[in-house]
Amino acid sequence: MDLVPALREPLEQPLKSVLGPPTAKVMAEHLGLHTVGDLLHHYPRRYEERGQLTHLADLPMDEHVTVVAQVADARLHTFASSRAPRGKGQRLEVTITDGSGRLQLVFFGNGVHKPHKELLPGTRAMFAGKVSVFNRRLQLAHPAYELLRGDSEESVETWAGALIPIYPATAKLESWKIGKALQTVLPGARDAVDPLPGALREGRGMVPLPEALLKIHRPQTRADIEDARARLKWDEAFVLQVALARRRHADALLPAVARRPRPDGLLTAFDDRLPFTLTEGQQKVSKEIFDDLATEHPMHRLLQGEVGSGKTLVALRAMLAVVDAGGQAAMLAPTEVLAQQHHRSVTEMMGELAEGGMLGGAENATKVVLLTGSMGVAARRQALLDLATGEAGVVIGTHALIEDKVQFHDLGLVVVDEQHRFGVEQRDALRGKGKQPPHLLVMTATPIPRTVAMTVFGDLETSVLDQLPAGRSPIASHVVPAADKPHFLSRAWERVREEVEGGHQAYVVCPRIGDEEDDPKAGKKKPPAAAGEADAEKRPPLAVLDVADHLAKGPLQGLRVEVLHGRMQPDDKDAVMRRFAAGETDVLVATTVIEVGVNVPNATAMVIMDADRFGVSQLHQLRGRVGRGSAPGLCLLVTEMPEASPARQRLGAVAATLDGFELSRIDLEQRREGDVLGQAQSGTRSSLRMLTVIDDEEIIAEAREEAAAVVAADPELERLPGLRTALAALLDDEREQYLEKG
Repeated sequence: MDLVPALREPLEQPLKSVLGPPTAKVMAEHLGLHTVGDLLHHYPRRYEERGQLTHLADLPMDEHVTVVAQVADARLHTFASSRAPRGKGQRLEVTITDGSGRLQLVFFGNGVHKPHKELLPGTRAMFAGKVSVFNRRLQLAHPAYELLRGDSEESVETWAGALIPIYPATAKLESWKIGKALQTVLPGARDAVDPLPGALREGRGMVPLPEALLKIHRPQTRADIEDARARLKWDEAFVLQVALARRRHADALLPAVARRPRPDGLLTAFDDRLPFTLTEGQQKVSKEIFDDLATEHPMHRLLQGEVGSGKTLVALRAMLAVVDAGGQAAMLAPTEVLAQQHHRSVTEMMGELAEGGMLGGAENATKVVLLTGSMGVAARRQALLDLATGEAGVVIGTHALIEDKVQFHDLGLVVVDEQHRFGVEQRDALRGKGKQPPHLLVMTATPIPRTVAMTVFGDLETSVLDQLPAGRSPIASHVVPAADKPHFLSRAWERVREEVEGGHQAYVVCPRIGDEEDDPKAGKKKPPAAAGEADAEKRPPLAVLDVADHLAKGPLQGLRVEVLHGRMQPDDKDAVMRRFAAGETDVLVATTVIEVGVNVPNATAMVIMDADRFGVSQLHQLRGRVGRGSAPGLCLLVTEMPEASPARQRLGAVAATLDGFELSRIDLEQRREGDVLGQAQSGTRSSLRMLTVIDDEEIIAEAREEAAAVVAADPELERLPGLRTALAALLDDEREQYLEKG
């Protein structure tokens, strides 16, 4: 993309030349800010008014916060300790208040002298630190603070105006220091190049970008903040949607082979042998996919659906349609366990239709092969041969499918299961194996709100399966507070025993394996004596091997208990899954290798240990492994977190609803968006600083329409140099490739 260098210069200036190397180093390492432009786009999280105090009652746990409050009282205590055995240890406890609540500040040792002199009752100040719990009370230990005297010249100059911006900060760089740095670079806002086409900005009555930057950092009124936010949100939504619209535009120009199923071919034979009818949702989504496959440019479709909504069946019918049309279809699964599971369920569903070239195979049958990294040499050689000759119409595998040696006769469709687990390069390498770009179907069992689908998967058309097939049972979910009520945990193991005695099976899920070779001490530390949440946080996560051993010797003695985890040999994993599926194992103690796609209808109970260590979507996925047959499912979420903690509230939300779309909203609100463009949302600094994909649905939808119109009229954006500059800043090399490869 040829950019106009003159447009980029002023804001491209490195921070170290403006603020000095020490401050610039902290900003780069802890906030990812490198240039004047980066700092100008580091927006305040909120604003405090001089006469108005923060709600201490709403402080989040374990986050760096900045509060404006008044000192209520300060007390200096002396105590004896190992460092000061004669009672010479000093601890300063300061209570601050804002009318809504009180918060304890604590300073130790030599750190008490300055605050003891300065933090007198009645003093107002800004305090910054990490919120923790001690003796069941919220506290900030050794917070940084800045007095708000209102008479000192520096204070008046720095906090000019009634509104004090509070910036996302770190322990190394408090909000007010970021504010002072912004004072230095703010004149550079005049040089900001406006990415919005003039007609679009004026048509929507938005302020120019330089004005928005001045108003967001130094607002005089609340109306200034609203003007600036409205404008900056639009920038983010629009530039991102232009990037995605250009990607869709480029895809629409690629050639592909249209794949239409034969009227009485493999697909018809498969449908005839299904023992049930497709749900209305499955029929609708299948039609959308078949319409795409029949066109001469590549399908790019996202198939998302609730746990157990029958996505695999829809994907298999698409694969058979392509085989009918003379092509091959490949399904890429994230783990060997899942690849083997898919292979097993596909061959079972197809029966003799999967036995092409074999005795007893049906007349229009094809061959379904499995390809994983751990296969024996002979089996692997045969699978590769079947793919190269076209003998195998369907292949299911892990990333082993991507290796250079793997050649297809005519690859027509790639199905990627659990999109977020694959690197872009892996999907791209598989797509490159077709003579022309193959059609692409991406599946995810993590329901995604519509706005997220428009931003994260904005280059894909979306199909949603939200109906469960008939015969699926409800799942009851409960939180088991093991620390507050230990007898609840005992009752949980009794419930597992009752399910087994009723002829069913159970899963127990743990966050860790327990044979960590890289850290022989892992899991050996004693939990610290701190109270409540800190206690549960600092204890190492429970491990499969320890828990299985404890259960087999204790609460579940006499039951057939087995373990399953990612470091086992593939053949051993497969053997364990086969025994569990055959009912030869009562309780499977596993890591999250069972999270997706594992289907054992007789398993009715699941106990998730240290459930607070898992994300909302992951818990929903795991829970979907039970209740897959006619008997009702039970999911018990075991945690040691205290009742008031956010972790407990999150688990309560999971227990309260089975609606994956509702849970994905909760998950997103708690996690924020991660980097919408980054590799699999790796949690690095978000490219969205102002826009929130949950709340700003309307802006995203409108920006998508405007972006499509702009790209249709001028695909190379030749008449919009400012927009090209903004795109270049958004799409650094890594992100450009991310979009290129889809």
